[in-house]
Amino acid sequence: MSKPSITDKDILFLCVANSARSQMAEGLARKLFGTRVAVQSAGSEPSRVNPFAIEVMSEVGVDLTTHRSKSVEAIDPASVGTVITLCAEEVCPAFLGKVRRLHWGLPDPASRDTSLSRDEMLARFRTARDQIQARLEVLDALIDVPEGPRPEEFHASVRVKDLARSTRFYTWLLGAPPKEWTHRYATFITPGLRTNFVLVVSDGKDLHHDTLFHLGVAVADKDAVIRAHSLARSAGVAVHKPPRTTWRGTPLHELWLEDPDGTLVEVYARLTADELDARPEDLEPTPLASAPTPSGGPR
Repeated sequence: MSKPSITDKDILFLCVANSARSQMAEGLARKLFGTRVAVQSAGSEPSRVNPFAIEVMSEVGVDLTTHRSKSVEAIDPASVGTVITLCAEEVCPAFLGKVRRLHWGLPDPASRDTSLSRDEMLARFRTARDQIQARLEVLDALIDVPEGPRPEEFHASVRVKDLARSTRFYTWLLGAPPKEWTHRYATFITPGLRTNFVLVVSDGKDLHHDTLFHLGVAVADKDAVIRAHSLARSAGVAVHKPPRTTWRGTPLHELWLEDPDGTLVEVYARLTADELDARPEDLEPTPLASAPTPSGGPR
């Protein structure tokens, strides 16, 4: 069995201007990885290294004064093993080649809002710097991970107040009855269901569905999310938020349900490329039309 390391080759950070996020990422990665991983950065419309980026990076002992903005077209594809894009609102540069691709969508700290003070601009750049640093630390922890056991099952559980009602809800949600149950638990085993398991940082904030503390199931597309809403209404399942498309963070078609204990469960579908191209300028959630409620649903 191969080692579960996420990268073992050179890294290229990409954003549009190669002036702020990708430059800070390159500087931080060079400091963190040393000679273990070769690091580059580039952009589709290179400009200059932002002075605010230089200033906030000097605060953590990284010198960007010798850096320059580079075009992605000047990068030799053979020198890259992993591409990490950092664009959020913009269209990220395309990079041809057979590489591992990661996307760290971060808002551009280089705002054109002239009303922002110097201190506010520095705060924006420090936020971006610190978020990149935290993501790089996770990436560093994933390099050269030794071989581990060969798991055949992943287990996750939630506590419930009424076992029977909750068993009914999750049988409906997962499309399969429990394999077995006792007076204390019900075990669902669905081999065809992919696991999406989330680890949440302990930062002193309350954990709830907006801080990634939730359960979720993926469905095929937007229509499947809308259909899940009508099925939930027919089944008498509590709907926390009706179907909508959210654009900030990871754009999704989503529906929020409540299990019998009030635990929120997200039913979601990722957007197609055409759907992403139609995102609104204000990035406010877009309601999705509901389908007619099916007849003959569960009691």
